[in-house]
Amino acid sequence: MSKGRILFVTQEITPYLKESHMANIGRYLPQGIQETGKEIRTFMPRFGNINERRNQLHEVIRLSGMNLIINDQDHPLIIKVASIQSARMQIYFIDNEDYFQRKAVFSDKNNVFYSDNDERVIFFSRGVIETVKKLSWSPEVIHCHGWMTSLIPLYIKKAFKDNPLFTDTKIVISLYDDDFKETMSKDFAAKIKLPGITSKETKQYKTPTYVNVMKAAIDFCDGIIIGSEIINKDLLIYAQNSGKPLLSYQTKEKYVAAYAKFYDELLITEPVVS
Repeated sequence: MSKGRILFVTQEITPYLKESHMANIGRYLPQGIQETGKEIRTFMPRFGNINERRNQLHEVIRLSGMNLIINDQDHPLIIKVASIQSARMQIYFIDNEDYFQRKAVFSDKNNVFYSDNDERVIFFSRGVIETVKKLSWSPEVIHCHGWMTSLIPLYIKKAFKDNPLFTDTKIVISLYDDDFKETMSKDFAAKIKLPGITSKETKQYKTPTYVNVMKAAIDFCDGIIIGSEIINKDLLIYAQNSGKPLLSYQTKEKYVAAYAKFYDELLITEPVVS
């Protein structure tokens, strides 16, 4: 068994965002996996309510500077980094003035879901992949947490399948109780497309509800973890019927060891064909 390179991509990590079940896993899972001897990288969005001074974020100039085209518009990709000293762990932040400078996460002060959340998902997912490419770091497992990461399985398995960094990468998706009630932009499916992605692969995004975008993530992943005690019932049934390796909910005391074993088992199985 190789040493293992695990990429964690999550929409929430404490202390950068308020404490939650997902944010705690985002903070302590990478540390726990690193302590087993594996090499890790961790990414999250640089939401505007993250205090850069308090958390000592700084821009990584050598990784920044690329433009990502979304819906025919150029959006500069800015990479920032901060360290959790007690864990000897770095967090990479995907930033962009258009998408991540507002002082909230997914909804405004009146609790109105941002109309461009679809483009924010696209920018974040593509930004993570482009940054990993610049790092020339080949992850053996990519573990995605939250619907903000839901495009990564599709992009890795279809748009970037011929990139040698990702040829043998296994994708794990954790399912949480992070449902939203809104439907994202009706143009989501068209905005997603990159070379290698056809209309067949974007069918779930024709009606981009929470359940549908997470079903798409399941379609293109190699393994599924139930991350919360209670998750959307339709999504749970879809995951159970997918035929893919599935790890049930694990308690706080057991999840790091269980996830590490799950990664190792995936790395010795044949790839999932979607």
